[in-house]
Amino acid sequence: MEDILLLDATERYLRGEMGEDERRAFEELRKNNPEVDQFVVEHHFFLEEMGRYGATKQVKGAIHEIHNRLEETGEIKPLKSGGSGKVVQMWNRYKRTIAVAASIAGLTALLISGLVTNFSSKSIEQRQQVESLRREVNTLKTATNNQSRVLNEVKGKIEQTATTAPAPKFEGTCFLIDARGYLVTNQHVVKSADAIRVQNTRGQDFKARVVYTDSDMDIAVLKIEDDNFKTFGALPYSIKKSSTDLAEPIFTLGFPREEIVYSEGYLSAKTGYNGDTLSCQISIPANPGNSGGPVLNRNGEVIGILSTRQIAAEGVVFAINARNIFKALDEVKKDSTVKNIRVPMTSNLKGLDRVQQVKKIQDCIFMVKGY
Repeated sequence: MEDILLLDATERYLRGEMGEDERRAFEELRKNNPEVDQFVVEHHFFLEEMGRYGATKQVKGAIHEIHNRLEETGEIKPLKSGGSGKVVQMWNRYKRTIAVAASIAGLTALLISGLVTNFSSKSIEQRQQVESLRREVNTLKTATNNQSRVLNEVKGKIEQTATTAPAPKFEGTCFLIDARGYLVTNQHVVKSADAIRVQNTRGQDFKARVVYTDSDMDIAVLKIEDDNFKTFGALPYSIKKSSTDLAEPIFTLGFPREEIVYSEGYLSAKTGYNGDTLSCQISIPANPGNSGGPVLNRNGEVIGILSTRQIAAEGVVFAINARNIFKALDEVKKDSTVKNIRVPMTSNLKGLDRVQQVKKIQDCIFMVKGY
């Protein structure tokens, strides 16, 4: 019964009786199994030869019928000799037809013999191929239906989450000071948050917690605690301890909106609001979402943390001096749950043009979302 399956499938394929899915699957089997493909070709040739042989027999029958009718009507004379003479005459009259029929019969016999031998030697493997093909088609259909169902479920959950997820209370900027996921931002950015999440420039979102805050310096240290976060290699920039020269060109990267934004300017005063020595005044465009972003000089050294706390009152922008980061980390060391934070002390950005500097820095800048 198994042997007949392949033969039946081949004949239905050649007659065009297969459905679209079954036809594609059978053609894939032919493509992957040269023996099955050869069987289909040989069987197709066999059917064509059998058709031609049948047509030849019909022609021979018609010739005999016409000959007999002509004898009956007297249009031709019957043979007077015995059977042997009649055989000779018939041979002379129909020898070409007989020769063709004999050739076809011989070829057909050889072909059938070859097919039987070939089919017998390969029948086990072909049966396995047919059964495997049918199983694969059924498995594919089942998997496709399951995949569509799962995708619809996931889509529904995403849409539901997008509808029900609360909007953040506030947003700001932070940047890495240790490749293992330690970041720094302003204290006023996270002070009223019950939960913190940070988002990179590729839109990946990570859970984070507040490790340390200082309201006087307006500094907060965060730590990414998310299994999906992959630690960086060496950070490209460094944190500068010394002061910065007046009028020195500076630039910053931050998230005043969902997309990271570049701004540039210069240091306009070495002290901050009312002569505050913890900060400095900078001339640079900034919005509340820029709070907590790094302020860098042309060598790729972080000289400060941008703070917009006094923008509304003064109409100017201030930055917390970078040396205060080290003061904050001295306090963080007292927390036994926090690993030793390794702050980058060497910049890899010296000598690069600004475009290349930004490309290397931007992956280290994150949006802060407080909930």
